[in-house]
Amino acid sequence: MLKEILAISGRPGLYRLVKYGKNVIIVENITDKKRSTAYSRDKVISLGDISMYTESGDKPLGEILEAIKTKYDAKPLDLANYKEGDALQAFFKEIVPDFDADRVYNTDIKKLINWYNFLINSGMTDFLPKEEEKAEEAQEEENK
Repeated sequence: MLKEILAISGRPGLYRLVKYGKNVIIVENITDKKRSTAYSRDKVISLGDISMYTESGDKPLGEILEAIKTKYDAKPLDLANYKEGDALQAFFKEIVPDFDADRVYNTDIKKLINWYNFLINSGMTDFLPKEEEKAEEAQEEENK
């Protein structure tokens, strides 16, 4: 599910991939459902490709979002509770106890909370890939 959700640099919110075109992709904002285009010059990244630093390696964003969903019963978080750096660090330490505090910045944690809220408010709660998607990804890796 996270593979088709996109973050576009310079644009607020998250977008769902609708269709590929020549040098362009059609995207739909997940909150207001308005469609727009993203060009090849735009920095577009799939949430499924993002991970965060831990002491033992990288942790996929889907696992982190799933941990937040479990801890907070799939309810949106109030960003006002996490304005200070210490509060952000304490929040993230509860979710990912072994995160690398030197490489995960407070702005990264704020962005994570915003993304989580966008997804939850849009009714998207499946953050981990399903078994079929895992099998497809494994097949793609074998073919490379």
